[in-house]
Amino acid sequence: MTQHEKHREFATEIVGRLRHEGFQAYWAGGCVRDVLLGLEPADYDVATDATPEQVMAIFGRRTIPVGVSFGVVRVRDSRGGGEVEVATFRSDGAYVDGRHPESVVFSSPEQDAERRDFTINGMFSDPFSGEVIDYVGGRADLDARILRAIGDPWARFREDKLRLLRAIRFASRFRLTIDPATESALVTMASQIHVVAAERIAQEFRRMLVHDSRARAMNRLLETGLAAHILPPLLPMKGVFQGKPVQPEGDLWDHVLLVLDLLPPAPSFPLAFATLLHDVGKPRTMATYKGRISFHNHELVGRKIADDLCRRLKLSNTEREQVCWLVEFHQYLGDATRLREAKLKRMLSMPGIDDLLALHRADALASIGESPQVDYCRYYIEAQPSGPINPAPLVTGHDLVRHGLTPGSHFSTILEQIREAQLDRVINSKREALDWLDEHLESLRAEKP
Repeated sequence: MTQHEKHREFATEIVGRLRHEGFQAYWAGGCVRDVLLGLEPADYDVATDATPEQVMAIFGRRTIPVGVSFGVVRVRDSRGGGEVEVATFRSDGAYVDGRHPESVVFSSPEQDAERRDFTINGMFSDPFSGEVIDYVGGRADLDARILRAIGDPWARFREDKLRLLRAIRFASRFRLTIDPATESALVTMASQIHVVAAERIAQEFRRMLVHDSRARAMNRLLETGLAAHILPPLLPMKGVFQGKPVQPEGDLWDHVLLVLDLLPPAPSFPLAFATLLHDVGKPRTMATYKGRISFHNHELVGRKIADDLCRRLKLSNTEREQVCWLVEFHQYLGDATRLREAKLKRMLSMPGIDDLLALHRADALASIGESPQVDYCRYYIEAQPSGPINPAPLVTGHDLVRHGLTPGSHFSTILEQIREAQLDRVINSKREALDWLDEHLESLRAEKP
């Protein structure tokens, strides 16, 4: 039995147990939507008229009281079926901060459905009979491929501003047309996204970028005005002429969307985010000389912009550094076949090289329709004849001291030059390294910092 099958079976068992104890219970929300679409739900949620205290009494030590005041308890499967969130049917009180209700009242399935965000997420289902319980028209909207807010869209978005981003994610992921009234409210209220914590914005953004609908999602962010308040440096890319062979009439934004589409399946978030930002420095560096457009140092300007955006979204230092590194070096391997072997080896031995090659490949395919430099790098990694790309250094500072040199700041220059010679295969042993050092010592001392 797969993990998904175990999870589904456990969620079904929870519904059965609650019913056996005399309560109403259904699958609820996104898992119902996904099953109707023929997809495997990532999670199963259960809705019931049992109170949190009653749920905890039934399932005992397997429960985790994650949000009892809001009617939410998690139940853990001791056999490895994961966790299932069990929520009591409720109606929400006033939303005072644009994100959370100040109180809840336990209610009925109908009222619980009406307080949810979009009709496609407001359905319940019976896991035993397959019957769908739909009080909000979600099934009809799903069949018509429409994303519609439940009730008044202005009220739904005022309650929770994160729903502005969720609308983009759901519409893009499931290829839905946003209902005109819902879209009007979304566009008008886009500037209010700032009330949402940066970490929650980043979480939604992450879900968009790692999914294969990422290009559609980013374009909708731009079109609806949300990008202007989350990632404003994206806007100047619209209208910057590129003239690339693959998109001769396309602008810079069209190119970025195509590169996003050409990433490998399930990219890492740093790779996808760096891809979105790889040319973000071009509008600020664009210059024209004798009729030709150039973008000198756009990768360095882009790195600074990427760093600022990562900090704004409060990404981890590790993710921020990886995104910035990818943006800065996204075109470094464009001359891979002409690089000195030492420089090529240094780059190909970097921890993030697989992501860099994936970005370079997508960029090249979107520009010229082929990626010969990436093919060369892949071949070099797999078949280069001289052993590992990142061999252990032949000498250390201790070796230099034993060779009669006085320690000092010049050691870093000497060790770096020996390393370069090693990677270029000029020297291949410690004895050769020390002989090479004797031959070049005076010139190396002249280079000391």
